[in-house]
Amino acid sequence: MGIFEITKRTNGEFQFNLKAGNGQVILTSEGYKAKPSCLNGIESVMKNSQEETRYDVKVAKNGKHHFNLKSTNGQIVGSSQMYASEDGCNNGIESVKKNAPEAEVIDNS
Repeated sequence: MGIFEITKRTNGEFQFNLKAGNGQVILTSEGYKAKPSCLNGIESVMKNSQEETRYDVKVAKNGKHHFNLKSTNGQIVGSSQMYASEDGCNNGIESVKKNAPEAEVIDNS
């Protein structure tokens, strides 16, 4: 089962990482000024992760693939790491779909 880990950045903002059962980070949030906003972001990932249309797959200039998960209003709620292949990127999306809905929230901020 996955976990959402809340941490605090050096600039004081809160962020979360969605980690797969093996501990690998599969999705990272933006920075939030307040913890309640960060928790709302987690809720949005849980809700939107099951909707295929919420994933926006991109190819970087270096040819690597990555994706953003967007909320219903089009705002990015999480971004993936870079993947060497499209298949790897698709596997990352499947991992978010599998891990996000029932992931435990751990506050390490």
